[in-house]
Amino acid sequence: MPSTRVEFPGGQGAVLAARIDAPEMPPRAWALFAHCFTCSKDSKAAAYIARALAQAGFGVLRFDFTGLGGSGGDFASTNFSSNVDDLVAAADWLRSHHGAPALLVGHSLGGAAVLAAAHRIDDARAVVTLGAPFDPGHVARHFGDDLQVIAERGEAAVTLAGRPFTIRRAFLDDLRGQAQGERIRTLRRPLLVMHAPGDSVVDVDNARAIFEAALHPKSFVSLDDADHLLDREDDARFAAGVIAAWAARYLPPAPAAAQSAADDGWIEVEETGSSAYTVAIRAGSHRWLADEPASVGGADAGPSPYDLLAAALGACTAMTLRMYARQKGLPLQQVRVRLKHAKVHASDCAHCETKAGRIDRIEREITIDGALDEMQRQRLLEIADKCPVHRTLHGEVDVVSRLTGDAGR
Repeated sequence: MPSTRVEFPGGQGAVLAARIDAPEMPPRAWALFAHCFTCSKDSKAAAYIARALAQAGFGVLRFDFTGLGGSGGDFASTNFSSNVDDLVAAADWLRSHHGAPALLVGHSLGGAAVLAAAHRIDDARAVVTLGAPFDPGHVARHFGDDLQVIAERGEAAVTLAGRPFTIRRAFLDDLRGQAQGERIRTLRRPLLVMHAPGDSVVDVDNARAIFEAALHPKSFVSLDDADHLLDREDDARFAAGVIAAWAARYLPPAPAAAQSAADDGWIEVEETGSSAYTVAIRAGSHRWLADEPASVGGADAGPSPYDLLAAALGACTAMTLRMYARQKGLPLQQVRVRLKHAKVHASDCAHCETKAGRIDRIEREITIDGALDEMQRQRLLEIADKCPVHRTLHGEVDVVSRLTGDAGR
């Protein structure tokens, strides 16, 4: 999946470093991801989830809050409210450069931030939190004895995840002034709360409080034994898969451009430019990729042309057998087809007319389940050879090619 570095001005005017993760084809929707406190857009959770969402067809913008990661500005001058301002600025940039931020996803304190920012992002259709605190002030628990120093001196150098950060009294004052419960109650958007029961950083009771404060539609999904930072790729990918499936219910339909070939019968194939051979295919409202394997210089981003050819035969075989079984009332339970394409010497084919050079061979193994007698099974094997794609492969095919578009364009 393509991943591109971008920059834009944040809520305080500092230049924020960001990254766009997008599918090979036009995204079905755009998501905005907010990372955890003192983390960055390149944290394992942010990277894993963004890439997995991109593989599921979403475009994702993830960015570093002011003063963190690759972003400019002074972290000591930031607070929770400035993080929310950064989120709104990111949404504005995403809307003007790519598309509406339909999905807001926030991890830990980033989850609290997207709950607060949603009211200022009108085109956000759904919100997701991962290990988020109910009260943004929860983050102050990490400061320990330094809280007294901050109260007395106005600031202190606090060590978080092995790194020093300057925390000022204004940061704590801002946390105390957040009306998060009311924000959640008046969210007026579908909400997905995800949390690990054993989270030792943000207790799962925070998820309960968020869920109870929110109005329907709302959902809760357990992250089981995941750690708070979602450092394990399997945990992050699981979360992304659930997010993609859940959000699809609430997001707008796929872009009209993806349906350009929907009604006229044409299949469109276009190079993506992301690698040497990767192409995007559109057939009606369906989209997928094709590629060559890495062994011949491709990126293996999708099935090869011959894989697609064999798949077409396999699909046609299964469908034809099912149609025949329904017409004849046969007790056919399930059809499975395995296929393999290869180039073989013509001399190895006793029944082929071609006797020199190489020919194409597709091996097809058909498994049929059901209470069928031997005669019925043999008849189904005969019907398999009558499927339309099988006949096309054995028949005369006229491929008419012509160039379109302006010469030299």
